[in-house]
Amino acid sequence: MKIETIANNDKIFNFILKDINHNFANSLRRTAINNTAVFAIDTVTFYTNTSSMFDEFIAHRIGLVPIITPKKGYNKDDEILFTLEAFGPKTIYSSELKSTDKNINVANPNIPILKLAENQEIRLDGKAVMNSALKHAKFQPGLVTYEEINESTFKFYVETFGQMPPKEIIINASTKLAEEIKEIKSSI
Repeated sequence: MKIETIANNDKIFNFILKDINHNFANSLRRTAINNTAVFAIDTVTFYTNTSSMFDEFIAHRIGLVPIITPKKGYNKDDEILFTLEAFGPKTIYSSELKSTDKNINVANPNIPILKLAENQEIRLDGKAVMNSALKHAKFQPGLVTYEEINESTFKFYVETFGQMPPKEIIINASTKLAEEIKEIKSSI
């Protein structure tokens, strides 16, 4: 197996993988999308909401805000608390979600969440947990596609949503694939 990097930056990782087959290419793509664990706000507790939007709608929007997931030091048992308190009139952006952990914050501070009118108020807490897209799409770290160049060569395109660098998504997927293959081998 040979790899050739075409582009590698904070948003995109583009590479060519040689000497593999369709099954392996698709396994790598699916593992990268579905089995890479990232943080997302999973539960939201509302204390005050006098806006014109339902609690459930706001909670869903907040859950889809990408949360930075550090490379090491965190696992699926960790819960990170985010708070939000705002008074109208104003537009609330993702940057107003304040984390209790200095290493974990929103990946993009400019995502609009809600518009408050005069005298409207919102106050809430959100718990971020680490999970994979097998539980919910909000835990998906990015997009991964590939195209077949020839019988054993595939061009991959990885675009992150901001939780982690795109190359890290592929490294995590490769590690997860290797673990699963090792587990199958030991079971046989």
